[in-house]
Amino acid sequence: MAALNMKYLEALEEYMRSGEMEEDFKWSSEERRQEVLAFLEKLMDVGELADKTATAIIFRGSQLGALFAPPAKDEDSSSPKAD
Repeated sequence: MAALNMKYLEALEEYMRSGEMEEDFKWSSEERRQEVLAFLEKLMDVGELADKTATAIIFRGSQLGALFAPPAKDEDSSSPKAD
């Protein structure tokens, strides 16, 4: 199981809120700028996943959860159906 590191998240949040990340980006080389943008893109993807995961955890087994649950995957849907 992956560790949940709240301290790192709080430090990252402060780094972004303070404007320091923007300042670092401004004065960085092009290669470093690309790294920062890739990091932020991954962070946004993880944020979307966190939202979906939180929703699934909170509403698991409830009627509301069933309403918003993604449709069950049909394992045979990827192969053509025989007539």
